[in-house]
Amino acid sequence: MTFSMVTRYAHSPEDIRHYSTEQMREQFLMPTLFSKGDILLTYTYNDRMIFGGVTPSEQALEIKLDKGLGVNYFLERRELGIINIGGTGSLTIDGEKVEMVQHDGYYVGKGTKQVLFESIDANDPAKFYVVSTPAHKKYPNKKLPFANALAKPLGDQEHMNKRTIYKYIDASQMDTCQLQMGYTVLEPGSAWNTMPAHTHARRMETYMYCEFAEPETKVFHIMGTPAETKHIVVANEQAVVNPSWSVHCGVATTRYAFIWAMCGENQTYDDMDAVAMDQLK
Repeated sequence: MTFSMVTRYAHSPEDIRHYSTEQMREQFLMPTLFSKGDILLTYTYNDRMIFGGVTPSEQALEIKLDKGLGVNYFLERRELGIINIGGTGSLTIDGEKVEMVQHDGYYVGKGTKQVLFESIDANDPAKFYVVSTPAHKKYPNKKLPFANALAKPLGDQEHMNKRTIYKYIDASQMDTCQLQMGYTVLEPGSAWNTMPAHTHARRMETYMYCEFAEPETKVFHIMGTPAETKHIVVANEQAVVNPSWSVHCGVATTRYAFIWAMCGENQTYDDMDAVAMDQLK
């Protein structure tokens, strides 16, 4: 079993002005999330989010982070969101076991001492995408079945952005300290996940792009300031860190899906600053 957590630092708009393609990828892209039997995480200094993939195979896996975070156990001062994009698996949370089929989610509150991740079939392993953020208060653990996710259709075919946003962890339906998390699915024929673009000055966001064929499809994730945009080409099951000051939108060669996660000082989903199309460069 490989356990890996890399650190990525925060950047100002001036920092990335002269970054090469490789520098942009090194600083903002998590190229490998899911590897059988492994836990692969990134710690970003952007609001101190930890995110990545847990892929149990033959054995149960547990995220063990203590001294690196200055705590006695991983969730002593953190909350955790989980969405399974792989085969059927299970979570055992402080001794209570629950099944997790594909696209099911789970919220785990501060103070939970043990979370075990398992796959039902090692040949079709669960792929748990996990996101953890600092927390100041304990909120109840809660299973978030995909069937119960709050669905919000948006966009249209004319603008190539017809999609459904499924909100799992959202302030309109449950309490958390700061974590928000959901899953967006584009319709066939749509390519843009949002455009015009916007920024989230009061919270950062990560995007984990998934559910498209390789090598036929790639996603172009657009970030940077409105007046100086950058892009990162993203493959299936890769993730991008998007700072709060940066625009964020994406377009691909075919339909796709992605898991978004946000944290910061404001949990209002619609708290965003729109960027007019004529401001983009």
